[in-house]
Amino acid sequence: MEREPQKIREGYLVKKAMFNKWKPMWVTLLEDGIEFYKKKNDNSPKGMIPLKGTVISNHCQEFGKRMFVFKLTTAKLQDHYFQASHHEERDAWVKDFKKASTCIENGQRFSRKSTRKSIRLPDTINLSQLYHSMRDPDKGIKDLKLEKDKKVFNHCFTGTCVVDWLIANRSVRNRQEGLMLASALLNEGHLQPAGDISKNAAQGLAETTLLDSSDALYYFPDSGFFCEENSSDDDALFKEEFRGNVIKQGCLLKQGHRRKNWKVRKFVLRDDPAYLHYYDPASGEDPLGAIHLRGCVVTAVEDFSKKQEVEGNLFEIITASEIHYILQAASSAERTEWIKAIQTASKIGK
Repeated sequence: MEREPQKIREGYLVKKAMFNKWKPMWVTLLEDGIEFYKKKNDNSPKGMIPLKGTVISNHCQEFGKRMFVFKLTTAKLQDHYFQASHHEERDAWVKDFKKASTCIENGQRFSRKSTRKSIRLPDTINLSQLYHSMRDPDKGIKDLKLEKDKKVFNHCFTGTCVVDWLIANRSVRNRQEGLMLASALLNEGHLQPAGDISKNAAQGLAETTLLDSSDALYYFPDSGFFCEENSSDDDALFKEEFRGNVIKQGCLLKQGHRRKNWKVRKFVLRDDPAYLHYYDPASGEDPLGAIHLRGCVVTAVEDFSKKQEVEGNLFEIITASEIHYILQAASSAERTEWIKAIQTASKIGK
């Protein structure tokens, strides 16, 4: 009797559809392929991508401001693009995709426990580990507020700071090596350009994609980066919502307030001030809404109406102004993580 393929990972990703439209999908990675569904509870997948002969590219810069995109190219040279909600989520999916694909080629079963050493760059530098070291609150690169060309760039740093840190951290021997390694970090999406000078270089208009210059500005993905120009008092209040550190993010199902229908939304939780912003995961950099968490109550919901189209792993946020939000996580463990994170933010954030 043939064994059913093992389920390796599942969750929400945004998939590129026809006519350059992007749609949120429930994606399941199996040992032999990827299934994607329009809704999590659908019985039949909308499509399936076989893993045998598939090549995975863990970073794509083909879509402008759309970040955390990776590409699957099948044996028939068909390209499939997926977008994760944040950096760590993309890396986790890509890691499992690559491992599952390698197991197929070698005739092995997928196993998260492996005695094989992780793949390293020729110079023994692991970009993902280096990125996390750079984000260390004490020993990493410090986010700054910098002014340039009558604009204020928040949560960013200069190209010179990146190279200086790499040398001080003994990751490289000199500035030339530092520039090459910094460019590799940029190419892999661990750094993002801010401002015209750095963006032009990243687009190939300079000798290197990253510039060792105090005029070239960069930021970490999901750092809370934003740029201010001459703005009104209302704009200043709006920007205040984004000054907190991002402490959790990901996709959840959200129930609408009017039609009571359910839609996939990307949520970003910030700590001080405590806000939970939600976005259309398939488009738009601007949030669809913001939930001020100071003084809120968040609880798990077990007894929900049977008439609803979703059930299980639900939780509710009731704000200080008594606005109710009903959300659904992908699993019980994920629901618990969100509840704890929101409770913590609501207590310490203003």
